[in-house]
Order: sequence, then structure tokens, then C-alpha cells
Amino acid sequence: MNSKNKTKNIKDIITYAFLLLGLVIVITPFLFMISTALKPHTFVFEIPPRFIPEQITGSNFIAALTKENFGGYFLNSIIVGFSTTITTIVISAMMAYAFARIDFPGRKALFYTLLLGMMVPSVMLIIPQFIMSKQLDTLDKRYGLVFVYTTMCIAQQTFLLKGYFSKVPKELEEAAFIDGASRMKIFWKIIIPLSKPGLATVTIFTFLYSWDEFAFAHVSIQTITKRTLPIAIALFQSQYLTQWGLVFAASLISLLPVIAVFIIFQKYFVKGISTSGLKE
Repeated sequence: MNSKNKTKNIKDIITYAFLLLGLVIVITPFLFMISTALKPHTFVFEIPPRFIPEQITGSNFIAALTKENFGGYFLNSIIVGFSTTITTIVISAMMAYAFARIDFPGRKALFYTLLLGMMVPSVMLIIPQFIMSKQLDTLDKRYGLVFVYTTMCIAQQTFLLKGYFSKVPKELEEAAFIDGASRMKIFWKIIIPLSKPGLATVTIFTFLYSWDEFAFAHVSIQTITKRTLPIAIALFQSQYLTQWGLVFAASLISLLPVIAVFIIFQKYFVKGISTSGLKE
């Protein structure tokens, strides 16, 4: 084995070692959460802690599903998450197509202005969002959350989809125009079917944001029956402070829709990320 191959092998070993270390760092808290959720309450604080419980129980999951209207909170998050995702996909796809294909005055300036929304931390916008929601009478309403979440996601998703739409061959559109197709028909029949990886990426990002968002939902939703899961779990934790098995079980249940969405769209996800971006 020559020195070049030895150097390459050493680099590969170092790379895999760092990847393995990163995997351990990322997955250890998750495994600890699963372990705690499966433990009886009396074994949660045992010293030294055990990753593999001596006694395994599903009582924490049963308790989480039956306490404090957990099913209602779960349903609220489903409604808000899917409504936000669908609304964001439709609006951002139309905007991205306009920016990618339609030449209108001020197109670049308007697009870069839109991108400024990606540079502002969402926490800084809570007060303006609250004031606007109050003026529009959307506070303490689930569709109020959908409205705010959609506006927060549009800039990023338009950016992603514009890069992907720009890569669709213009010859396909020109041929459709010659055949008499309208721009809207081209958008729905050609651009959208050829952009599944980009749309899958947008779907995952939008659903993840709307499912996990806590700050605005916490200040906006006051009615108990309208709470989403992040609020419910946070209050659940403070109410049952020492019942960590219960809290972690509820958290694991809340991950199921996110995992399901990712599994459904994951085959398009990597391709969508690698082919998206800014293209002029």
C-alpha cells in the first residue's frame, strides 16, 4: 500500500470517527428519553442511571394519552400543522414560479426584499405578530396560528422552490405554450409534477416548524381546549414536575407525526436540498 492510499485511509478513519462521535452526541439524549419513558416512576432517578430499564412498562404512555385532554391537544396540532403546510406550499409555490419564470418590473428587488424575512429571528417578531393578530381578531384562534406560521415560512420556502423551478427546462413550457396551454395549466401540470423533491423539502420544513413552534402559540392561545402539543407538554411538565417518565412519553408520542411525514417524503428530501438554491 503506497503512502497516498495510507493518507486516504487515515482521512477516512478520522472522518468516520467524527461522524460516529456526532451520532453518539445526537442520539444519546433521544435514547435516554426513550429509556426514561419506559421506566416505572421509582426507577427514573436511580443512581447510576440505566439506559436499559430493569423493569419496562407502558404505563407512562397510557397515562400521557389519557391525561389532561392530550388527544385534543394532539388534534389541534394536526389541524394547525397540516393547514399551515398546505397553505404555505400553495402560496410559496405560486410566488416561486412567478419569481423563476415571469419577468416583471422589480422582480429581483422584490425577491431579495422577501429574503430579508429569513434574516430576522422569529423571537423578535412576537410582539408585532401579537399586535397584528389582536387587530385582526385572530388571537386565541387556531386559524390565527395558521396565518402567522404561514407568513413565517413563506420566505424560506419561496427561496427553496424558486431555485428548483429554475432548473425545470424552459423548453417544456414553450412547447406547452405552443399547444395552447395557459400559464396556470403549465404550473399545475408541468412544473408541480416535476418538482416533487423541492415540494417534499418544503413540506418537511414547514410541518416541522408549525408542529414545534411554542413561543407565539404560548402568548396567543389562552383557551385550554385550543392549545397545541408544545404548550400542553410544557404545562404538563410543570404540573407533573417529578413525573419525567410521563413527560418523556408524551414527548415521544408528539414525535410520531413528524417521523411519519419525514418517512413519507424522505426519498425526495436529499435531492430537494441539493438542487435548491438561488439562481438568476
